[in-house]
Amino acid sequence: MSKLISVRFQWIKRILNFRFDAGTSRGILKTRPVYWIKVFDPQNPIIIGWGEAAPLINLSVDDRPDFEDYLEAELRKIEKVTFESNSDQILKKLKELVSPEFPSIRFGLETALLDLIHGGKKLIFSGDFFDHADPIPINGLIWMGSQEFMAEQIEEKLNQGFNCIKMKIGAIDFEQEFALLSQIRKRYSKDQITLRVDANGAFLTQEALEKLGRLASLDLHSIEQPIAAGQIEAMRELCEITPLPIALDEELIGVEDKADLLDRISPQYVILKPTLLGGILETQEWIKLAEDRGIGWWMTSALESNIGLNAIAQLAASYSSIVPQGLGTGKLFHNNLDSPLVIASGTISYRSELTWENPG
Repeated sequence: MSKLISVRFQWIKRILNFRFDAGTSRGILKTRPVYWIKVFDPQNPIIIGWGEAAPLINLSVDDRPDFEDYLEAELRKIEKVTFESNSDQILKKLKELVSPEFPSIRFGLETALLDLIHGGKKLIFSGDFFDHADPIPINGLIWMGSQEFMAEQIEEKLNQGFNCIKMKIGAIDFEQEFALLSQIRKRYSKDQITLRVDANGAFLTQEALEKLGRLASLDLHSIEQPIAAGQIEAMRELCEITPLPIALDEELIGVEDKADLLDRISPQYVILKPTLLGGILETQEWIKLAEDRGIGWWMTSALESNIGLNAIAQLAASYSSIVPQGLGTGKLFHNNLDSPLVIASGTISYRSELTWENPG
């Protein structure tokens, strides 16, 4: 039986430092600011829940210079609310209380409060991932850079046992990127290595179909966001005739009518990033709508620290999907929080014998 709780919040800013210059079609990332949200019941302050609000630069709806002011204001507002210690009720209430203008804040609050009501153990969703260290298959991510740098990453991921590789494309010459993918495919068939690519909207509309045809010749699994978001009709036409399955990513950000978007475009897949989409409940709604329409999906982190990554992994594990997820970002940073999350042999698992570093 649930009980009523009153809560207090604090937040801590952490600048995460990449181990390398992380290239995307929108530029180079060297650092990543994140905000850890600490919540406790003043009647029992020993138990602490942690969440993470981490708007992604140039992409999140709430990437704004005054983000910290709004975060502070939202936390003080939510402190005035009494919550039932029930997961479903917490998710519903936060959707009512936190504006869609602040998707990362809502996700951080959801995670922190769910952690709190489950005892402050970093438990968000109970299941075999958390309880029994059952692994989740993930893709190995290849970042943009020079041809040599990308080739080094590919070799490293293959040596680490990944059987699903995702390569970001669109920053260097397409012919070089195509050559790298061709080299992998010459060594490994599609039954041995699954290849995904992510264009981050880099293709021009008029050239997209021709490039999709060439990529399809390499037996790729899919391409994420081949053209820039917001071109609904062009994306619909592309999804209708594409020789290579298309996954919507940036297209989902800030969308209010999810069903309408899916019905208008009819993509083959959707990529779900809770930090960008407005949190756990919003992601669950996307999954329900996609599955009702026979649209595939997988979940991807948005470069959060291990606090956010842990929540996303537990959410992904609450479904029976066996498609490799995009959850391999924990090792990207020099100063990530030490955690029980372990990446090995192309999977991520939660090893409860390991301990969490105290966020502060």
